[in-house]
Amino acid sequence: MNTTTTQGVTVSVTTNYLPDYSSPGQEHYVFAYKIDIRNNSEYTVKLLRRHWYIYDANGVVREVEGEGVVGQQPTLEPGEAHQYVSGCNLKSGLGKMRGTYQMERVMDGSEFAVDIPEFTLVVPYRLN
Repeated sequence: MNTTTTQGVTVSVTTNYLPDYSSPGQEHYVFAYKIDIRNNSEYTVKLLRRHWYIYDANGVVREVEGEGVVGQQPTLEPGEAHQYVSGCNLKSGLGKMRGTYQMERVMDGSEFAVDIPEFTLVVPYRLN
């Protein structure tokens, strides 16, 4: 699990390769990642936007931006957490992702970026 904390908001990531949805012969590798966002700050925060960089070992870099996460813009009180699962496909069996969440402190509307820790996407047989 990869974890980082920014201004009291902790983001943890775990990944899984999904062989049933992948077609290695067609250069199609599918991964799922589970995100856990915990508000360890003293303020209520709202997740507004996400910004991802997806690096494929074949040299392709994709950038993804948008509102919320999987159709939601969760608001987290101090001590609360939000989890979600999403996915990514690569042309190679090896890559990585990193990014940021744009958050808002609800009490004053101030915005700040929360780092999403870099994590690898690796087909298990490539580890040997």
